[in-house]
Amino acid sequence: MDDTLLLLTVAFAALIVGLAAGWAAQSAASRRKLTREQSFFGLPDGSECVLVTHRDSTSAHWSIPRHDALALLGLASVVENCGAHPEVAPHDTGLQGFGARTEFCVGDPTAHRRLAAHIANLLPGVAVHPGDETGAGRGTFTIGGSTYRMEPGAVEYVLLARLTAGESGRPVFLAAGQRPVTHRAAVRHLVRNRVRLARKHGADGQFCLLLKVVNSQAYGPDVVELVADVTKAATAPAEPKGHRATA
Repeated sequence: MDDTLLLLTVAFAALIVGLAAGWAAQSAASRRKLTREQSFFGLPDGSECVLVTHRDSTSAHWSIPRHDALALLGLASVVENCGAHPEVAPHDTGLQGFGARTEFCVGDPTAHRRLAAHIANLLPGVAVHPGDETGAGRGTFTIGGSTYRMEPGAVEYVLLARLTAGESGRPVFLAAGQRPVTHRAAVRHLVRNRVRLARKHGADGQFCLLLKVVNSQAYGPDVVELVADVTKAATAPAEPKGHRATA
């Protein structure tokens, strides 16, 4: 074997070793990323989860509002990526208590029974106004003494939360908003920022974020601002009536 052939053989062998090492490193990084994502969403490979939504009140049959349906599609991609199996359930059917499997609860808490129950039990510091006889003020949030009233199409609010029931329980994710477009915006925020949220709050951490959807009549769910991390105020016992201030 002459020197040229020897050099070519050594170079080819080094290339193969380098490619194999790079592939192994990339595969390991991808596995770690997937494991972190599965941990954050509580969706180990082969697990089950439930996506809970409410019925469209304008339809005679069970159907899902368009923005809510698109929000569920966004969640379905996460579930599929984690190798889990989703079930879609309406809010007013009997479901087991949470913690046994990951739950994504999406909707308007004034109309979504299970979402309203989760807020009452897990976020006692959040009050959701049902509205008066004319419907005025419906969906207004009061959190930590501040009130957040929507201006339809201009300024609308939504709560995005990750909550757990003990150390071994699976998480429940809430997207509780004032209009369906806000639910979709909250799910988008969750999916797009899942790595940052997991890093900030921990794979097993709890959080409750108040988001503002700006000018949805023009931009739909695309323009979203973080108003505040309201975890502490939202999970604290509700303040006695008469001690709340309006922002």
